[in-house]
Amino acid sequence: MKGYHTKWAVPDEHRESAEYIEAGTRIALGQAVYDRRTVLGISQAELAARAGTTQTVISRLEGGAVTPTLPLLHRLASALQGELDLQITGTGMHAEFRLAS
Repeated sequence: MKGYHTKWAVPDEHRESAEYIEAGTRIALGQAVYDRRTVLGISQAELAARAGTTQTVISRLEGGAVTPTLPLLHRLASALQGELDLQITGTGMHAEFRLAS
């Protein structure tokens, strides 16, 4: 078996799997939360308090370990003083928080 993981290359057949796409979605959401939180200069604990959750949930979310519920995304958008822009396609997702208009 070829050791493709040692070169950080992912075979095409893996990129099309539901698990790969779901993981990419979680990572995109986590990155969006992290990016906005750091722009605001607040800690994970502060964001958790604002969003009515725990620092552990924020940490796991930012790390791509969990898929947030819609109510949590709503609370995060409010806590991050912004709007969550999601672009979902059959092959992945892009997520970005921006200032509320």
